[in-house]
Amino acid sequence: MSNPYLSPAIPSPCYVLNENKLIANLELMERVQKESGAHIILALKGFSMWSSFPVVRKYLKGCTASSAWEAELAADTFGREVHAYSPAYKDYDIEVILKHCNHISFNSLTQWQRYREQCTAAGVSMGLRINPEHREAETELYDPSAPGSRLGVPAAQLEGVDLTGIEGFHVHNLCECDSYALERTLAAVEKRFVKYLPQLKWLNLGGGHLMTRQGYDVDHLIAQLKRLRETYDIEVILEPGSAVAWQTGPLVSEVVDIVENNGQIAILDISATAHMPDVLEMPYRPVITDAADAGVKPFTYRLGGNSCLAGDVIGEYSFDHELKPGDRVIFEDMIHYTMVKTSFFNGVEHPSIGILRSNGEFELVRKFGYEDFKARLS
Repeated sequence: MSNPYLSPAIPSPCYVLNENKLIANLELMERVQKESGAHIILALKGFSMWSSFPVVRKYLKGCTASSAWEAELAADTFGREVHAYSPAYKDYDIEVILKHCNHISFNSLTQWQRYREQCTAAGVSMGLRINPEHREAETELYDPSAPGSRLGVPAAQLEGVDLTGIEGFHVHNLCECDSYALERTLAAVEKRFVKYLPQLKWLNLGGGHLMTRQGYDVDHLIAQLKRLRETYDIEVILEPGSAVAWQTGPLVSEVVDIVENNGQIAILDISATAHMPDVLEMPYRPVITDAADAGVKPFTYRLGGNSCLAGDVIGEYSFDHELKPGDRVIFEDMIHYTMVKTSFFNGVEHPSIGILRSNGEFELVRKFGYEDFKARLS
């Protein structure tokens, strides 16, 4: 069978991680680390499929967590360094994080001042997230440097502040960007924060470095990281999410019914709002294997999810053949920033999770049922 995701061994719906593609991404990241001297850690907010961590931890130094629960997950399932950043921590969060984390970045001076004594006593390296006030993200929803952003401390707020105890800065303003966006961001950081950099032990450049995308200038990235590390004698850290799992597997779905209303509508066994929320939030148009834009191929359908939300619609696509119940529809590149955002809205069947192993065999890692749905409620 030419397309392994059409195999009857794979249930529908199901997220399927392709192990070979994951390894290829990790090998590229290993090259970046070796040639630049920078360290790469996994951002759990983008990819937290812990059944794959035995492979991932062979290549990456650790994980970065956006919450106390993610920190626990990193410590429990990854077992290497754990870094943390959150817009704000509660007392409970700090208690959990200090049990598991090596580095913690604070979003504000007030949060750092509130918890610095506890962090010092625990031996955790403390940092501040800074706002370079430089914009690169194309979608405002994902732009941490947009005017009025709640994320990061602008340079003006650091004037006259005693930063004793701060060992690092954390800067994150990229979203699926190239190395030239990083170069421009570094210029903004050096312009506004250069007087602090020689005093620091580490600089975390956040995520959004889509180094595994085809056409990305990896050599240019390596040169930027190496220059930064050598100029300031500083540890440089990257924490990508998308890049780790980029193009590593699809969401497998199938047609449940075909209805007619100003055209053909295919109702699938997945839901945009529950299983691919960025389709509605960003919004963006997923790529479907062997499909094209409406009208390009002989048979055009509007694809809709199996929830009661009227707007649970993915878009119009055309196919070479008529769709019928039971046909597979394969949504490509659905492993990063998709599984982590799913919900049990409407009680729609939640996609299973599986791995297409390097030897070509499919392993069903998790199948969800009623008890999982019930456990989300009370």
